[in-house]
Amino acid sequence: MYVAQKLREKNITGYVIYMYQVEDVIRAYSLDLDRIKEEYLPRFQYTPEQKEKVAEWYGNLISMMREENVQEKGHVQVLRNTMILLSDRHAELLHDPKQPFYSAAYYKALPYIVELRAHGSNREKDEIENCLDAVYGVTLLKMEGKPVSDDTLQAMQPITHLLELLSQLYREKD
Repeated sequence: MYVAQKLREKNITGYVIYMYQVEDVIRAYSLDLDRIKEEYLPRFQYTPEQKEKVAEWYGNLISMMREENVQEKGHVQVLRNTMILLSDRHAELLHDPKQPFYSAAYYKALPYIVELRAHGSNREKDEIENCLDAVYGVTLLKMEGKPVSDDTLQAMQPITHLLELLSQLYREKD
């Protein structure tokens, strides 16, 4: 909760990727708030008051996941809305002649985005969601200690750069 709040204010794409992880943590605990409270939250140095707030936050997310039928896959609506706003801002930036650096970053990432979109269900997602999914996927591989090819790491550089720029420019308006 506290990490999510900070990321949402300072790094919106980091926030989305973090929330992907939170959803996966909830799924790993079978959407069982008691298990999360007993097995997961004690890993952190929360005061009793903080632990109560974080547990309530997880409980709210669990409720949303159930109500929105995303217990096994997918994302809660509030996160999907954030991704829509990111995609809208991405489109604005691409058409803004005052943002040549953003356009240049996009065109450097584009061949890799096209490659991502060529795989299965990725075609149904927009470009920014594909980029977020890719960064999260590589993050998961690294966390699991699995190898990540040099080609993949090389492809992630322009994608990550694009997402960093998008985060920086997300709240800025001309």
